[in-house]
Amino acid sequence: MHRNGYPPIGDYAVVGDGRTAALIASDGAVDWLCLPDVDSPSVFAAVLDAERGGAFSLRPSDPFDAERRYIPGTNVLETTFRTAGGTVRLTDAMTLSPRGRLAPMRELVRKLECLDGVVEIEWSIEPRFDYARRIGWTSTRDGRVFFTDGPDALTLSIWGAEPTASGRLRLAAAEEALFSLAATHNRPAVIPGRADTEERLAHTTSFWRGWAADAQWEGPWRDAVLRSILALKLLVFAPSGAIVAAPTSSLPESIGGARNWDYRYSWLRDATFTLNALLALGYFDAAHAFFWWFMHASRLTQPRLGVLYRVNGSSRIPERELDHLSGYRRSKPVRTGNEAAKQVQLDLYGSVLDSIWLHADSHGDLGADTGKATAKIADYVSREWPRPDSGIWEVRSEPRHFVQSKAMCWAALDRACRLAERGLIPDRRQTWRPGANAIQAWIEQHGWDEELGAYIRAPEDRELDASLLTLPLIEYDAGRDRLSSTIDAIRERLGAGGPLLYRYLGEDGVPGDEGAFTTCSFWLVDALARVGRVDEAAALMDDLVPLANDVGLFAEELDPSSGEHLGNFPQGLVHLALINAAVSIRDAEERR
Repeated sequence: MHRNGYPPIGDYAVVGDGRTAALIASDGAVDWLCLPDVDSPSVFAAVLDAERGGAFSLRPSDPFDAERRYIPGTNVLETTFRTAGGTVRLTDAMTLSPRGRLAPMRELVRKLECLDGVVEIEWSIEPRFDYARRIGWTSTRDGRVFFTDGPDALTLSIWGAEPTASGRLRLAAAEEALFSLAATHNRPAVIPGRADTEERLAHTTSFWRGWAADAQWEGPWRDAVLRSILALKLLVFAPSGAIVAAPTSSLPESIGGARNWDYRYSWLRDATFTLNALLALGYFDAAHAFFWWFMHASRLTQPRLGVLYRVNGSSRIPERELDHLSGYRRSKPVRTGNEAAKQVQLDLYGSVLDSIWLHADSHGDLGADTGKATAKIADYVSREWPRPDSGIWEVRSEPRHFVQSKAMCWAALDRACRLAERGLIPDRRQTWRPGANAIQAWIEQHGWDEELGAYIRAPEDRELDASLLTLPLIEYDAGRDRLSSTIDAIRERLGAGGPLLYRYLGEDGVPGDEGAFTTCSFWLVDALARVGRVDEAAALMDDLVPLANDVGLFAEELDPSSGEHLGNFPQGLVHLALINAAVSIRDAEERR
C-alpha cells in the first residue's frame, strides 16, 4: 500500500546488469535507476521524491492485484497483474550481452504477455537527469522516443504499441508487447532491434540460471542462501570487481529522520564477510576479483587504508545534500557521497588482513609485492591500534576506543602472523605477536564489564554493542564462557522484539532513532553456532529468514513494531551475514 505516493521500501525488487541496478515496485514502477553506473546520478528517483524524481511506470489501467517472483535461479523479475478482465505478466530485466562481454549500452527490457482475458495497460516514462535537476529533451523519430541531456541519451523502443513517452495499449490472450529502454553515455544513441532485444532477454535469463547453478550449497535454507548470493551478484560492479553496499542512497533508517546515507560504494570493512561467503559457496573467481580490486584500490594510500571507495577505485567521495529532493516520505536530507570516507576506522584492518588470509588459504600464494604490502599494513596496525577511531558504525561523534575495533586490530596481527608462518609475507612475528597479545590484554582489562557479564562498546561507554557479536566470527581468542555471556547480554539488553536487535542504544552524533539492524541478528545466529549453541542458532535462523520481503530481499533495517523494511535496499551486508550464518550452522552441525 502506497503512503503519500511512496510504496513501502520492502515493496521493491531489484534488477541489474553488473554496472547499475533498477528498483521496481510491485505496481510496475521503476522508481530508481542511476546511469551509466550505480554511483552515477539518477535518471529515475521517484523513490526519493514522488513528484519530481522521475519514474517509468507500466501497469494495468484498471484496479489489479499483483504477485511477483524472480524466475527461479535468476535476477529476472516476473510480476503478474490480475484484473477483473484478465491477467498479464510483466518480465523485467537489465540485459546482458550474448557475446560474453559488456556492451557499451545499458538496457532495461520490459516484456508484457497477456495470459488470459483482455487487459488495458498504461505506461509513462519521465526521465529526470542528474538527480532530477534537469528534464532534458524529448524527441520522436524512426519509430523511437529519445530522451537526451548533454552526454546522456535514452532510447525507448516499443513493439506492440505506438512508441510514445506515455500511452495505453490493449492486450488479449496470447498477445505481447515489448519495451526496451537503452541508455548510453558519451556515445551515440543506440537503436535496438526487436530480435536482438528478445535474444538479450533470453540470454540474460540463461546466464543467471547458469551462474546460480554454480553455487555449492545443499544445506538448509537453500532458497534464502541462493537469493542472497544472487542479490550480492547484483551489487558487483563487473568492470572492476568492486561490490557496493547497496544500489541506493538516502532511504531512511527511520521515516522522517535524518539517518539517510549514500551506500553506492564499496566498504573495506565488508571484505572478510564477502570473501567468506563467496568462497564458502564456491565462487572463487568472484572472490579473487574482489580481493584484487580492494588491494589495487588501496594501493596509493597503503599501508593506510581508506574506509570506502567508488567502484572505479577513487576515494574522493564528498558528501553533499540535495535540497531540491523531498526524500522518501519526507525523510531529509537526501545525500550523495559519504563523509565516512574521511574517518579513521581501525576495524577495517582486521577485515582486510583476514581477507588476505582467506585468499591466500584458498589460492596458496599472494605474490612478492602483495606480500610486502601486507606486511606493511600489519606494521601500521602495530603502531596505530592504541588510537581512538569512529568504529564499524561510523559514528559522527568524537572518536572513541571501540572494543570491536581493537578486536579487529588483534585479528589483523593474528592473520599477519599466520601468513608469515606460511612464508607468504615477510616475517615480523617478533613484533606482530606481542602486539596482538597487547591488544588482547587491553580488551580483557578495559573492554570487559564484570557487572554486565559482557564485552562493552568502549571504556568511555559502558554499554553493549551488537558489533561485539563478531568476536566469535573472527576467532577472537577469548574463553567460550565470556563470548557466550556476551551473546546473552546483547540479546537481553539490545533485543528489539522477536529475533531483532538494535546495534546500540548510546549516542552517535546523529539525531533521531533507527530500526533494528538486520545484519546483527544474523551475526547473532553465526555467533551462537560458533560457540556451540547450534540448536539455538538454527531456531533463530528459522525466525529470521521469513522476514525478507516477498522476493527474498532485505533492507538494512527492520521496524520492530511493524516489520517494515528501512534503510538502503537491498543491503549487501545483511545478505552476506545470512549466507555466513547458514554456513556456520552447517559447519557446526558437521562438527557435532
